[in-house]
Amino acid sequence: MHIGLQIPSFKYPGGTAAIRPTLKNIAATAEEAGFYSLWVMDHYYQIQNLFGENYTDPMMEAYTTLGYVAGLTDTPALGVLVTGVIYRHPAVLLKMVNTLDILSGGRAYLGIGAAWYQGEAEGFGIPYPTTSERYEWLEDALQYAHTLWSGDEVSFEGKHFTAPKATNNPRPLSQPHPRIMIGGMGPTKTLRMVAQYADACNFFERTGPEQLQQSLDTLKAHCERLGRDYDTIEKTALCTVHLAPGHDTVSGTLDRFKALADLGFTHAICNMPNVYEIAPLETFGKEIVPAAATL
Repeated sequence: MHIGLQIPSFKYPGGTAAIRPTLKNIAATAEEAGFYSLWVMDHYYQIQNLFGENYTDPMMEAYTTLGYVAGLTDTPALGVLVTGVIYRHPAVLLKMVNTLDILSGGRAYLGIGAAWYQGEAEGFGIPYPTTSERYEWLEDALQYAHTLWSGDEVSFEGKHFTAPKATNNPRPLSQPHPRIMIGGMGPTKTLRMVAQYADACNFFERTGPEQLQQSLDTLKAHCERLGRDYDTIEKTALCTVHLAPGHDTVSGTLDRFKALADLGFTHAICNMPNVYEIAPLETFGKEIVPAAATL
């Protein structure tokens, strides 16, 4: 099993001036520890009560942050877990992903979803369409990605977005294109789009083994209906691991990863409340990442 690291928090000891050096240390240590991937969230507000934080706590723009991380690292895959489709026109988003892929040496994922944080959007004055319309935006973006990444000069017309004369220069280094990951477990729309358009899915470990199995079964059914090979879709799970006295242990964490592997997941993406302490990353590198690779 691959192990990834999500960095969802930038509330570090030392305040704003500490963000850059702390993030640099996190990225360098994670790469040395053997993490397969590095991820950030796509938010402008912090998620309320994430690790006990307030919505006004520090949050960094996702793709700018990944550009910085790309320059610090050479091996981990890089992605946003996941991009809210309402925040950027799909043409702009795909140019950003192309750029990240090229400047990282072909390590980018396009992680994307329909967005959910209504209070954040409204607080920043960003239009927040209905649920059904956001899913239409998502499908437009996915179709446009496949169209753009199929040639050098293309045109696209979707339900909400059109690109009559788009160019794809320079093309991304990842072939045939950066991996597309769709986040979410919605059985009707989200998992159908995974089967139809995506290279990877992302589920929440916290929903428990029964719900995870049910979602995988639903995804498999969509694949069968659409003629997609279920085994070609990378199954990833988002986990929270708090390596500290009175919290998670190495053995308990490996047991959780084994349970995920038994369900068919091949990539566990972990966030850590105390990642800025660096020691948890070092423990992962010594005791967890090598053991997880055998699962």
